[in-house]
Amino acid sequence: MLAAGLFGVSTPLVQFFGVGLGAFTTAALLYAGAAVVGTLLRQPVEREARLQRSDLGRLLAMAGFGAVIGPVALAWGLQRTSGTSASLMLTLEALFTAVLAWKLYHETMDRRVWAAMLLLLAGGMVLVLDQGRQGDAQLAGLMAVLLATAAWGVDNTLSRGVADRDPGQVVLVKAALGAFATTALAATMGEPLPTLTAALGLLAVGATGYGLSLRFYLLAQRAFGAARTGSVFAFAPFIGALVAFAFGERSASALMGLGGLFMLAGVMLHLMESHAHAHTHEAMTHEHAHRHDDGHHNHVHDEMPDGTHSHVHQHEPLSHNHAHVPDAHHPHRH
Repeated sequence: MLAAGLFGVSTPLVQFFGVGLGAFTTAALLYAGAAVVGTLLRQPVEREARLQRSDLGRLLAMAGFGAVIGPVALAWGLQRTSGTSASLMLTLEALFTAVLAWKLYHETMDRRVWAAMLLLLAGGMVLVLDQGRQGDAQLAGLMAVLLATAAWGVDNTLSRGVADRDPGQVVLVKAALGAFATTALAATMGEPLPTLTAALGLLAVGATGYGLSLRFYLLAQRAFGAARTGSVFAFAPFIGALVAFAFGERSASALMGLGGLFMLAGVMLHLMESHAHAHTHEAMTHEHAHRHDDGHHNHVHDEMPDGTHSHVHQHEPLSHNHAHVPDAHHPHRH
């Protein structure tokens, strides 16, 4: 919810500070701010697992989809459609994330979750119909926002693979790669330089809505998987729509309200899901931050540490029955 709140507030602020700026310049400033936060949030090696050289390919893909295509498409779209409809359309990020997590990580998708995804899709279709009535420019802007949601859905699914690494490191590397790429593209396209006010505003928005928000998002993915994190994060668009309304956005219509209701119902339905059955854990060796009071980390130390710590450890085979979510210890198929 913290990740959702920070990102939700950022959408109308990006629209406000990005007026007159190129999409690449806007994205570069956002992720430069996120990179600064990533630097400050890095944790000691004994508390969080370090990134590995094998993670580089995944991080490059995350930066391409999440720090280049996503923010550039959003910045372009926000200049051509209403802040309220754009914020609500971002709810479809949960749909893309859940479907990809189901396909790639075999996360559970029961009837309730599929019904929730269909409600999200119905809400998105209603928003498209609403903006289509406003003219081609509005519709093109909304389609760009839709592209951003798809890109961030891919990014979210890829980030599941590094959720057990130090989130500060992940934010830093992804944001730095994205800022470098979009800065180069902005210079190549000859985009105008921002004013000091716009630059400082977008750096601050990037630090909170993209950097700090991503850290909380990664911690949530670690706790209960990509699909469920995407559902909780889907509250962000509704927060953004409320902020856009507070900023004076008055483009709301009956169709937009209907689409928002469909999407809110979908989010709530997914969050009501509960999943429990007998399951078996295979032997596993990995490294991540963990505690010894969660029922899955029973190994011993010569001197037992207090609280969360990180090191390479081994899990023995285990069979039991309890409510669970598709975290790093429950990747089994159904």
